[in-house]
Amino acid sequence: MPVTNASDALIVALDVPNALEGAELAERIGDSVNFYKIGLGMLTRGGFALAMELKDAGKRIFIDLKLFDIGATIEAAVRGIAGFDMDFLTVHGDPHVVRAAVAGRGDSATKILAVTILTSLERDDLDAALIRDGALPDLVVERARLALEAGADGVIASPREAAAIRALPEAAGKLIVTPGVRPQGSAAGDQKRIETPGAAIAAGADHIVVGRPIRDAADPAAAARAIQAEIAAARNVH
Repeated sequence: MPVTNASDALIVALDVPNALEGAELAERIGDSVNFYKIGLGMLTRGGFALAMELKDAGKRIFIDLKLFDIGATIEAAVRGIAGFDMDFLTVHGDPHVVRAAVAGRGDSATKILAVTILTSLERDDLDAALIRDGALPDLVVERARLALEAGADGVIASPREAAAIRALPEAAGKLIVTPGVRPQGSAAGDQKRIETPGAAIAAGADHIVVGRPIRDAADPAAAARAIQAEIAAARNVH
């Protein structure tokens, strides 16, 4: 299991409409958080510029694009993004996509994380998308295995599948990043396969991604610190 600095284990998702609001939220959080995720929702409204600004301020940045396309296009896109020295970048976990992303990344330090199955989906959703039969956790673990075999630096999976992925031989030295994390008492929102921060860490996650419970808190910095305390406690136990 990779060694992750305790303060970096929490990644805050800047799930706000634009870069201005993202910058305001990051300012409210201040030094309480060192790692931020910027995704598609903000990308077309200044998100990449904000990523650069936060990176220049010493923050770590996770660009969550979930790229999916033919290999040549993926390789070209990742080559361009890797030039900005972002810390994490997501692609879909299909092996041909992962291989192309790793090729595009080249010697950059950007970690390629493979999305297994979105934490907002359940078996009924997979049926509607014509995804093959099988228990959802088993499909997640198999997609993780194939992605890691193809060269991914880590995977994105729900906390409920983290332990099974961590047990894979292919997961040795690889990252597990878990969205779908909600502090006790928080609303699930559009997430379906959720766990608490402590449970995610205990299951083998290196990083957890939290958005709304921090964004919507009266004191986002205090909310982030409470989650970090729960992470530290889980690590001390396990």
